[in-house]
Amino acid sequence: MHIGVDLGGTKIETALLDKAGTVRFRHRVAAPQQDYNATVAAVAALVKQADSISKDMASVGIGIPGTISPATGLVKNANSTWLNGQPLDRDIESALGRPVRIANDANCFALSEAVDGAAEGAHAVFGVILGTGVGGGLVIDGHVLTGANAIAGEWGHNPLPWPEAAEMPGPACWCGRRGCIETWVSGPALARTHLESTKQALDAAEIADRAAAGDTQAMKSLARYEERLARALAHMINIFDPDIIVLGGGLSNIPRLYENLPRLWGKWIFSDRVATRIIPPRHGDSSGVRGAAWLWREDSGH
Repeated sequence: MHIGVDLGGTKIETALLDKAGTVRFRHRVAAPQQDYNATVAAVAALVKQADSISKDMASVGIGIPGTISPATGLVKNANSTWLNGQPLDRDIESALGRPVRIANDANCFALSEAVDGAAEGAHAVFGVILGTGVGGGLVIDGHVLTGANAIAGEWGHNPLPWPEAAEMPGPACWCGRRGCIETWVSGPALARTHLESTKQALDAAEIADRAAAGDTQAMKSLARYEERLARALAHMINIFDPDIIVLGGGLSNIPRLYENLPRLWGKWIFSDRVATRIIPPRHGDSSGVRGAAWLWREDSGH
């Protein structure tokens, strides 16, 4: 049995999976804000709830909005900033009395979809998170590519490629730089650019709904968004050349992306043809917690 925990900025979810990937228990709570000790306690409590359902001592994997630094053993790059600089894995292990594995939440998403999701059986998978932020995870033959610095797949904090003059130097990013991909293709970025061009304050879902209903201004904003996202994805295809790209996060629910992006990205991809497919996730919002559970999968033989 495998326990997965998805430690997000607003919620913490846990699930107990059997070896076939069937969910035997699931529960979520609101994530404590700006309180590290309360976060550790909440994760430990959820795992103990799952333990009460499992007959055996289940493995524990945790997805977080950041990563554990190989240099310091402390959390880095988390937009839940109260986690940064903390020995999260060691503190949770101490609270539970057994080892845990922690990985970036986008890596967990990619692993879930590569193991038994929409990209099952694919050799190389790029899992993309398009939500409040922009993240990515790389999976090769069912194994997460973590990288020497534990940042493989962090495409959201590269600059938007092939920028137009009006896109320079780009919006300020929380990471301290300007013009990051995250500042152009996240949900808040779509809302911001729509507001700038129309003076309409709408969120990304509202813009997508209006575009689907034929609203001209929303259609223009979404087309501009797709063109930028196509450039960003083309950059990753040139580097990683995945078989499949799986989209996750709130913007993955926009159906037209799967038709329009392959029509757009070819002009920036260094190839005579593009075989990469882009598809929606099979497990949706459950992929993060499922991927966290699968962090121990290779050791269990299942």
